[in-house]
Amino acid sequence: MKDIIAVDLFCGAGGLTRGLLDAKIKVTKGFDNNENFKETYEKNNPGTVFSSKDICDLTGSEVLKDLDLKNNYLLLAGCAPCQPFSNINKKEVTKDNRKFLLLEFGRLVEETKPDFIFIENVPGLATGKGRIIFETFKKKLKKMKYHFDYNVVDAKSYGVPQKRMRLILLASAHTPIKFPKPTHGKEKSLSSYVTVRDAISSYPAIKAGAKHKTIFNHNTRSLSTINKTRLEHIKKNGGSRFDLPDDLVLDCHKKHNGHSDVYGRMWWDKASPTLTCKCTSISNGRFAHPTQKRGISVREAAALQTFDDNYRFYGTLTNNTIMVGNAVPPLLAKKIGIVFLNKDSF
Repeated sequence: MKDIIAVDLFCGAGGLTRGLLDAKIKVTKGFDNNENFKETYEKNNPGTVFSSKDICDLTGSEVLKDLDLKNNYLLLAGCAPCQPFSNINKKEVTKDNRKFLLLEFGRLVEETKPDFIFIENVPGLATGKGRIIFETFKKKLKKMKYHFDYNVVDAKSYGVPQKRMRLILLASAHTPIKFPKPTHGKEKSLSSYVTVRDAISSYPAIKAGAKHKTIFNHNTRSLSTINKTRLEHIKKNGGSRFDLPDDLVLDCHKKHNGHSDVYGRMWWDKASPTLTCKCTSISNGRFAHPTQKRGISVREAAALQTFDDNYRFYGTLTNNTIMVGNAVPPLLAKKIGIVFLNKDSF
C-alpha cells in the first residue's frame, strides 16, 4: 500500500507538522510567509524543508515539485491565520485580507488534487465571521467530489492540557472520512483531562524576566513594579484581577467587568485557557503562573501546547511566544492525523 506524504501550508513553527510526523506521516515541505520561523521549523523537524512564501503567490506546481506521487498519497494540510474569525478580534473582518486565505488554500486544492485534506481553524470560521468563506470552500470541495467531515472539537478532549476550541475539517478523495472519538473526558471510559499541574509543575521556579540556565526556552517576560505588586494580591491557583484593591485596578477595568481573565492566574488542576500569541504576558489573559509571581515561560506554554521539551524555539521571546501560541497542538494533530492512516480511508 502507498504511504502518505504531506505538505503543510501556513506551517508556522511546525506544530501541525510535528503531529503528523508523530503519526508516521512524512511531511516533506512547510510553507509560511514569516522567515523567522525557518530555523525553528527545520531544526525540530529533520527532513522537512521550510519555504518562505506567501500562499497567494504559491502555485500548485511549486507544492508538487519533487514529490513522488506515483508511490505515495498526498495530504495537503494547513491552518490559515485564524485572527480574522476569532472572537477575540473585534475588528471588522471585511477589512482583513487574511480572510481570503482559506480560499487560496482551496485554489491550491484545485491545482494539486491531493488525496487528503486537513484544515484547522477557530470555530468562528464556520459559525461566525467566516461563515460565508467557509461555505464557499465547502462548495468547492463538493464540486471536486471530495468526501469531508468537519466538527468543532476541544483539544483537551484529545489529551491536550488546554481548553482550545477548534474547527477541524478532514477530506478524502477516496472514501467517506470521520473524526476519531475523544480520548479524554469525564466519562468512565475515557482518560481524565490533562491539567496544568500535569504539564508544567515539574519545571523549576524562576523569576519574572529570568532565563533558566539549562532548560531551553524556560524564560519569562519582565514585569513592571506595579504588575509585580498586582500579582502579590492576586490569589494563587486561579485568582483574578477582581482580587485587586481599588488602587491597583486599571482605570479601564473600573468601568466594566469584562476581560475577566486579564491578570488572572491559571488553576493547577484544570486545563489551561486557550493560549494566544501573547500568552507569556499577564496583561493579555489568564497567563500568570498558578503560584509564582510571573507569567508562564515559553517552555511552559510549549508544554501546554504539547510540544516535547526537546522542541526548541529560536529567536526573541516575543517571536517564540507567537510561534507557540499560534501553533496547532502536536498531540491533537497526531491523533487527528492517524485517521488518514486507517486502511478504510483508501
